[in-house]
Amino acid sequence: MKHSAGILIRSPKFMFGAIMLLLMVALVVIVPLINRADPLSMEALAFQPPGGGLLLGSDNFGRDLFLELVYGIRTSIMVGLVAGVFATIIGLAIGLLCGYAGGFLDNILTAVTNMFIVIPSFIILILISVSINSRSSLLVALIIGLTSWPWTARAVRAQTSSLRNRDHVNLAKISGHSTPKIIVFEILPYIASYVVMAFILQVASGILSEASISMLGLGPYNTISLGIIMNWALVFEAPVAGAWWAFIPAAFSIAVITFSLYMINTGMDEIFNPKIRSERA
Repeated sequence: MKHSAGILIRSPKFMFGAIMLLLMVALVVIVPLINRADPLSMEALAFQPPGGGLLLGSDNFGRDLFLELVYGIRTSIMVGLVAGVFATIIGLAIGLLCGYAGGFLDNILTAVTNMFIVIPSFIILILISVSINSRSSLLVALIIGLTSWPWTARAVRAQTSSLRNRDHVNLAKISGHSTPKIIVFEILPYIASYVVMAFILQVASGILSEASISMLGLGPYNTISLGIIMNWALVFEAPVAGAWWAFIPAAFSIAVITFSLYMINTGMDEIFNPKIRSERA
């Protein structure tokens, strides 16, 4: 574990992504401690440009956009984390069962996974969001996780299938170990790094999904997220008014967060993927 951590620290891509992400997290942690003002309170005129005490100007309601942005980043990251955990757990459980058990159970679970893959997850996400009247950020995160697990399940299944007939697994079977014990102690450690990378991508996907449905007006109620900030800007025609500060900082924040996560994933992939290691050698 220490050896792997040392290698990751020497990876420029991983460190670049990790530093960017840590800076964003530090921003959402430190700023609310310094400025305890309500991000939804009116502080100025509508679409007031940056300056005069407002670092990023005001939105259509005259609220401090910088403070809104900080709280929006926090909400979006939390939604991404919850959605990533939920999707990874479902995908990991189904993938491990399919890959190890094989046979009839594999066919059934694979059919279910393929059904979710064939139907675009974003369409399912929209349909579920429309059918729910009151949506909290937690509920939106769970819905995103529920619709984004299939590709993780398929990838984990492929990894597990390649491991189930290895010598150490067969030895555990001969020794009389139970199926859950074999999966947890003989298979899961070999795909742990892959699961972490899948989780990182699920978090990035969750942030983008939340931003997408929030821009359509289907995001969480009574909170602020990056997608909701962009929705407000579009609904109140900020681009027409020339109020670039009402939507560009939110879009840039989404890009920075997701790009940093993808850089972290790429750096880890270069370390733990044997094919890439052999190509670079």
